[in-house]
Amino acid sequence: MSHLQAKPIKVNEGELKEKVVAINRVAKVVKGGRRFSFSAIVVVGDGHGIVGFGLGKANEVTDAITKGIEDAKKNLFQIPLLKNTVPHEQLGKFSGGFVLIKPAAPGTGLIAGGAMRAVLESAGVHDVLAKSKGSSNPHNVVKATIDALVKMRAPHTVAFQRGISVAKVFNG
Repeated sequence: MSHLQAKPIKVNEGELKEKVVAINRVAKVVKGGRRFSFSAIVVVGDGHGIVGFGLGKANEVTDAITKGIEDAKKNLFQIPLLKNTVPHEQLGKFSGGFVLIKPAAPGTGLIAGGAMRAVLESAGVHDVLAKSKGSSNPHNVVKATIDALVKMRAPHTVAFQRGISVAKVFNG
């Protein structure tokens, strides 16, 4: 988790919905045969711009998911939303995962694959065009997607940084 720093965000735990992105079964070979263990990647979000992800590992699937949810609640990010879509086009990168996220007109829906879809749904993005261009490994795709979302800047913050009006941000 090098460049993704979670800001402590006050959020009502009851509003968070969780989605399991991927479950992986790994085997450890011991004298009596194989020992199976499970890892689960979980994404949580309130559907209003707060999203987080976590990884849980355990000997049972349910325990792994529970641990993943606990972990995800510790890594929450606030992302800017503009009319149910993202404010602007953005690239996100994490290791081999490389994603492109573009805003879309209302009614477009979530055009995104697998692991990206789960993150964007949890964040509350309803209309977006997204493409995963690198690794399809869910770990890296989830982290790259969150990286892209965290880099997004809301129009009013851009206006404030440049010292101009919000209308001028849109109209040049």
